[in-house]
Amino acid sequence: MTRVTTGCVVLVLTTAIPVLAQRFDNLVRSDFFAGYRGDHDRLARGMETCEKALAANPRDAAALVWHGGGLFYLSGDKFRAGDWRAGLDMQKRGLKEMDDAVALAPNDLQTLIPRGATLLAGAPYIPDGASAQPLLQKAVGDYEKVVELQGPHFAELSAHSRGELLGGLATGYRLLGNRQKSVEYLKRIVAELPGTPYETKASAWLTDPGSLKKSDRFCIGCHQ
Repeated sequence: MTRVTTGCVVLVLTTAIPVLAQRFDNLVRSDFFAGYRGDHDRLARGMETCEKALAANPRDAAALVWHGGGLFYLSGDKFRAGDWRAGLDMQKRGLKEMDDAVALAPNDLQTLIPRGATLLAGAPYIPDGASAQPLLQKAVGDYEKVVELQGPHFAELSAHSRGELLGGLATGYRLLGNRQKSVEYLKRIVAELPGTPYETKASAWLTDPGSLKKSDRFCIGCHQ
């Protein structure tokens, strides 16, 4: 049984996976999250770790999905600098790498969670809603598959793991305009995670949905 922390979700893997895949998340996670908080040197180090792994094995799905997420994030720097052509090219490369990683390991939480978390975090900031919708649908699909893969073991996960995953689904469906599904997941959080910060936040979202902004996310204590 392997504990994997990626994005806002900490999950326990009950399927056998290669040793390298089990450990890769631990090699790059802190560097990437520091990079996403603005530490460019740490992000560069994380990207370099991915590139070395991919040089040794181009089919290393775990390295590929993290590297693709890094490119997707860095494309925002190009857009903000006014270099739209470079930004679009980097964004497309990042999305392709993440998709290729999931294609290589379609039932691996170490590809599904990073892609889902990256798209869920980035899609709300894409100005073109028509372009953002397919990314949100893909993110929700990844998270739904993670819940399915956990099966009967889901209830054994920590409150943080379940809260972040269910909260991510509530966020994704809200951004897709599916309020019914979003409410279902919020109510599930209230029912399954009583006495936790997740119950408090879910209750607040249920009570006053009109106050929520497009950029509001359910993540609690993530990326620390």
